[in-house]
Amino acid sequence: MSDAFRELLKKVGSGSHTSKSLTRTEAASATRMMLEQIATPAQIGAFMIAHRIRRPTPEELAGMLDCYEQLGPQLQPIDSTYPVTVFNSPYDGRSRTAPISPFTALVLAASNAPAVLHGGDRMPTKYGLPLVELWQALGVDWTPLSLSQVQTVFQQTGIGFVYMPRHFPAAQGLVTYREQLGKRPPIATIELMWSPYGGQAHVVSSYVHPPTEARTQTAFSMRGTTRFSTIKGLEGSCDLPRSRTAIIGTQSPTTDFERLLLQPREYGLADIDPPLVPLPELIIQAQAALKGEMNALTESIVWNGGFYLWQSGVTHSFKTGLDRAKESLNNGSALAQLSNLIDAIHTVKKMASPERAYSHSGS
Repeated sequence: MSDAFRELLKKVGSGSHTSKSLTRTEAASATRMMLEQIATPAQIGAFMIAHRIRRPTPEELAGMLDCYEQLGPQLQPIDSTYPVTVFNSPYDGRSRTAPISPFTALVLAASNAPAVLHGGDRMPTKYGLPLVELWQALGVDWTPLSLSQVQTVFQQTGIGFVYMPRHFPAAQGLVTYREQLGKRPPIATIELMWSPYGGQAHVVSSYVHPPTEARTQTAFSMRGTTRFSTIKGLEGSCDLPRSRTAIIGTQSPTTDFERLLLQPREYGLADIDPPLVPLPELIIQAQAALKGEMNALTESIVWNGGFYLWQSGVTHSFKTGLDRAKESLNNGSALAQLSNLIDAIHTVKKMASPERAYSHSGS
């Protein structure tokens, strides 16, 4: 048992009248002891449920993010004209609507605006479709790649994916607590704020409940994160809805936090959000969309692609962003980006194959 962790647990788990918030340093220390399994399973479970009941403060979130930055994987900076967009969506996936962010990433990369995504396999509490499975169905398998291989692919294509089970096994070790507790622990909030990229980034943080956005904004301020967006998206993701007003918060190094309310009907894109259909059917829709054929998925890709192209600085207005996103589908550049991604992953895997290593050793 960790006596140090027990003292931190006593602070957050003493009840509504006597519990106290952790300092930023204490929150980082507690997160480290959980990730490194210094705390016992009983202590970790107790901390997670106590912290969920009272909700972490912005200062605690800042400390937890400090620890993730210190212990977690990080893609190294690449040369790019535009800041890298980091998409943060719930790791437990989607159960009602189709994920859009992988296609948004293709649209961005087709305009030389890099993107990084991250996540894991199906996990509690939703056990929804994770991004990694959608990528696999598109022919892009991130799961066997080392972080250095992902870095190579990222440098070549402008798209990277940090896969928690392989690249951050310490965090993967906490997934079982989600199942046992039956609730998303505070770590799930960190996954919506964390940037596994070491350079200039536009961090996109998704949320469901408005108080989460306020805590996120304050925690980012404490950590000096000056370029970010908060998105009340589909199922708490970074994907902008078309069935309702898109509620967005943005901040940049030169502007204060600003609220944006985007009305899809004003741009002729109001409709139902693309439902989550069986994966083979979704891929058929995606292939049609990437060829510029119109369907519900196509319009959502344009809606999201246009917004993120604008926020990345590729275009000077949302309207021109929408036009640019639509053009990337119609002219095949987004589809070509997918082909480049598949080829790049095939090449790095081939370079690391035992057969090639043997041939080099024998030459």
